[in-house]
Amino acid sequence: MFPISTLITENTILINVTPYATLVLIFFLSILWYFLKRSPNPPLPPGPRGLPIVGNFPFLDLELHRYFTTLAQSHGPIFKLNLGSKLTVVVNSPALAREILKDQDINFSNHDIPLTGRALTYGGIDLVSLPYGVEYRMLRKVYVVKLLNRKTLDSFYELRRKEIRERTRYLYQKGQEESPVKVGDQIFLAMMNLTMNMLWGCSVKAEEMETVGTEFKEVISEIIRLLGVPNVFDFFPLLARFDLQGLVKKMHLCTRKVDAIIERAIEQMQRLRSRSGDDGECNEFLQHLIKLNEQEADSEVPFTLDHVKAVLMDIVVGGSDTTTNTIEFAMAELIRNPELMKKAQQELEEVVCKDNIVEESHITRLPYIGPIMKETLRGLYPTISLLVPHRSTETAVVGGYTIPKNAQTFINVWCIHRDPNVWDNPTEFRPERFIDNNTCDFKGTDYRFLPFGSGRRMCAGTTLAEKMVLYTLATLLHSFDWKIPKGHMLDLEERFGIVLKIKNPLVALPVPRLSNSNLYL
Repeated sequence: MFPISTLITENTILINVTPYATLVLIFFLSILWYFLKRSPNPPLPPGPRGLPIVGNFPFLDLELHRYFTTLAQSHGPIFKLNLGSKLTVVVNSPALAREILKDQDINFSNHDIPLTGRALTYGGIDLVSLPYGVEYRMLRKVYVVKLLNRKTLDSFYELRRKEIRERTRYLYQKGQEESPVKVGDQIFLAMMNLTMNMLWGCSVKAEEMETVGTEFKEVISEIIRLLGVPNVFDFFPLLARFDLQGLVKKMHLCTRKVDAIIERAIEQMQRLRSRSGDDGECNEFLQHLIKLNEQEADSEVPFTLDHVKAVLMDIVVGGSDTTTNTIEFAMAELIRNPELMKKAQQELEEVVCKDNIVEESHITRLPYIGPIMKETLRGLYPTISLLVPHRSTETAVVGGYTIPKNAQTFINVWCIHRDPNVWDNPTEFRPERFIDNNTCDFKGTDYRFLPFGSGRRMCAGTTLAEKMVLYTLATLLHSFDWKIPKGHMLDLEERFGIVLKIKNPLVALPVPRLSNSNLYL
């Protein structure tokens, strides 16, 4: 038995301590409640562990499309990466792509643009960079309603025909000499010349076109390279102003070169319009844009000269390189699969005949050419294999996981297009899978097939790309047989970048196959 005095002392201590313990308990419970309230519910997506501060950045593979696909096998169709101070979420299935691009399209309607991209597009006022809003909708209307509608594009057919005929004539000469060509270089030259002629053919003097074309080829190649180089400071925004890699500075130099060419074209166009009036014979994109600039000067959202330049920049950068890569990959696959090439050529013989040349009016009667383009853009070589990354404007729940506000979100189209649960033998080149398949078009409504994206931020140049690819591809197949020359190998390994490219350029020998040499003149 304890003395009564001891019990009294202990009870007194107990009584005195209890209020403090209660306060401490309340404090810890408050802290716990605070963090429970802040933690995402549902949780963040799973993902690999990273390092302090830099997160998963040191472990990134430069072949991001393959790296993300490998991580999806371990962590599931949606996972997260901590890249510096930026949370990145990657989606790898059609169902999740649908959630983002359709069900929650408005919340993911902004793009996450790299610093080099903003430097290229006059501070981010082009269609790709602008946040979704009044200015974006104004610019989208310029593209879709005024510029890239079928009527306007059809009016440029003679330009497309002239350029493709010139390239065909050059390839015929090389075939006669049995001289192999770099197929991609020839396609790029055709696309660049065609794009420039559509943009401002009447605004640049004929004697200047070759010089302008050479300048553009060099600068566009450098722009595409810079856009594909990982910029560490995209993931550490507080340090972005230092530009220690020098990428933004180099992009500004490229932009100034293109801007100088565009300025000259605008000045010549304005002089031409002052002489001939609004209804002059010149008909090109720049003419349409200058008219819009004048008409919309006093509108609520004016269409400025910087908008004009940004539109031209988008078409030049987005139109020439992406189209070239699609055609080069398609040609490489057809050379590797000669039975498929023969099938396409047989169809061309039946519709066009060997004593005639391909016209765009033939394309609708060539049911196999379209599937070749689709299959090229499917799982094997989608041009923009991760699309342009989206950015959530509000916290969202996708696939049962929380995607926080402002998270960078990738749609891994390369993985979706190769999903064996969706596509039979997905790594085989089989255009037949698209014959009589009416759901997989370029409109972005079938989330198994998204070469041009979907929703509000779907590519505005889809119609132009389709016309240029199908007409060029049909002409190349109809006019020539194609062989790999001795000393060269056919290698379809791709190189990842902002645009997916063939790693080793396709070198092939064009063998004339039409009945009359005059058809190449």
